[in-house]
Amino acid sequence: METESKTSLVSARGLFVGRFDHALDPKRRITIPATWREIMGHAGTVYVIPDPYVKCLNLLPVAEMDVRLEKLRQKSLFDPGAGEALRVIGENSEQLQWDVQGRIRIRDRLLAFADLEGQVVMIGAVNRVQLWSPNLRPEDATVDQGRLAMAVQQVSF
Repeated sequence: METESKTSLVSARGLFVGRFDHALDPKRRITIPATWREIMGHAGTVYVIPDPYVKCLNLLPVAEMDVRLEKLRQKSLFDPGAGEALRVIGENSEQLQWDVQGRIRIRDRLLAFADLEGQVVMIGAVNRVQLWSPNLRPEDATVDQGRLAMAVQQVSF
């Protein structure tokens, strides 16, 4: 029941939608748009997790991460397979606080994983934000209706 309330909390705040093209500043920080910071909540914290299937980074708000952690808490504390999985996820992720201007500094190792140098494409992926290299995620001039139809069918939207 607690998981349901946290999921509802995320839904009540809004969804991550849209696309923002940003540049890393000279200190290699990126600014999270104010509208997305509001959806993430007032904690000022975001989790950065590399995507296991494509070369991008995922930004997860605390409430979304809490939903994921609840599933992990159901595993045995000393399950060897779960333990290794958690080590791999933990070692390759980070928890960041944004500053008063909404900037975060992601480790160089994670930026390199997603080929993020200079320009960064930020895409709202409903329950998270994805950070892409513009080379890997160029903007389409038009809406691809076929891809959109497959996407809504995939998630029963």
